[in-house]
Amino acid sequence: MFSTIRPVIPGVVLGVFLTSSWIADAAEFSIDREDSGDIGVHIDGKLFTRYVTTDRVTNKCYFWPVIGPGGALMTRAFPMEDVAGEKQDHPHHRSVCFGLQNAGGFNTWHERLTFTRDGKVDEQKEATLGRQLHTKVVSAEASGNSATLVVMCDNVTPDGDVYMRQTRTVNFHVAENGSRVMDVEIVLAGVQDGITLVGKKDSGLSVRVAHSMCVDAKQGGRIINSNGDADGKAWGKRVPWVDFNGPVDGKTMGVAMLNHPDSFRHPTPWHVRSYGLFTANPFALKEVAGEKDNGDFELKSGRSIVLKHRLIFHEGDEQKAQIAQAWKAYSN
Repeated sequence: MFSTIRPVIPGVVLGVFLTSSWIADAAEFSIDREDSGDIGVHIDGKLFTRYVTTDRVTNKCYFWPVIGPGGALMTRAFPMEDVAGEKQDHPHHRSVCFGLQNAGGFNTWHERLTFTRDGKVDEQKEATLGRQLHTKVVSAEASGNSATLVVMCDNVTPDGDVYMRQTRTVNFHVAENGSRVMDVEIVLAGVQDGITLVGKKDSGLSVRVAHSMCVDAKQGGRIINSNGDADGKAWGKRVPWVDFNGPVDGKTMGVAMLNHPDSFRHPTPWHVRSYGLFTANPFALKEVAGEKDNGDFELKSGRSIVLKHRLIFHEGDEQKAQIAQAWKAYSN
């Protein structure tokens, strides 16, 4: 179990939070190592989210569940649990996760379940799968209305060779309006020369929202971006933020993802779908954004790129949650 102590990196954590008045001071965060080995993040003693590293069915680390204001379940439960009424497509869309369809020839977006039909696995496709291997908790600390989790994982081939290394820093807080916030920074570091991050459609930081919230559920769910593009028109646009909102347990709830100006290739193209997925994908400049450049990027040994996003789990639509104002605070 981790102790609830003051952060050892106050220059980073407090620098993030004190630049904005958009912060509440009533919540009390704690972080615990669970018996399973996963890491639970709690607000006032109740689970907010869990960083899952021990799931051997998948090839990735992910956050699930994510519990929003008022106890709303903000992301889809499948394939971690079977919930009546949920659409059970794309089993690799695990709540909040990150993956790359092709980095050095290996795929951490899809997984074995993706390539399984009627109990049989497509072995040729399975051979392309890499794995995100959790290696270290650098820090997991909480103090008042903030918490920080810093973890490392290696991207490895099926033979166990490391071809890329990730450092993930997630800062948590509760905003004045009750929104629950995750600031996610992912540093991708090259380990071997000749590793290309290929500009494929299925790559990036992703959220699979609660099914009732998605447009295809036809319960009032909608997609809106910072330019005002809605639903299908939001796909592929390069904009600072996107919001997905709709009903959850009878109340309008939403998930916004903001792309920081310091993030790789800001503003990112958005791979956002009416069935409930939205992904910040700065790699697929051609396949998603429709540009001439395919977006391939060579990540040489010793070189790194940084992806920075804010996830806001909120009540109401994007206007009630003041996502445009939240973007201004985050960008500064």
